[in-house]
Amino acid sequence: MIELDNRTSLEVDELFLNSIAESLSEKEIELIITSNEEIKSINKEYRDIDKDTDVLSFPYEEMPMSPLGSIVISSWHVEAKAKEFGHQNSDELALLFIHGLLHLLSFDHEVDDGEMREKESQLIEKFNLPKSLIVRNNG
Repeated sequence: MIELDNRTSLEVDELFLNSIAESLSEKEIELIITSNEEIKSINKEYRDIDKDTDVLSFPYEEMPMSPLGSIVISSWHVEAKAKEFGHQNSDELALLFIHGLLHLLSFDHEVDDGEMREKESQLIEKFNLPKSLIVRNNG
């Protein structure tokens, strides 16, 4: 389900992330864990935003047998936010993965009426992630 390309030393629980992915889609998902420098470069190239970010999503064109898309996550942001909010790196990674996955599924928190945040909250609860992620997510 997930095709992982971990370009960092961040530990990734693929089984857990796969269980999240499989609850939302049957399609394959490319997950790239990368450095802050690389995600900044990708953000600049594809979005014309010259700064780093925590997660980027790139949906693929819908065709039979096509993957859902690619999710790129900054390991630096995972570690920094986990430390800042007092939870595990794996919890932060799961939250960012959920966020990216929902974007691949056409959710968009910048234009919807809270549907994406609500779906994130439901998934945080479903997968027994720390409730503090919901509070931060809605803030």
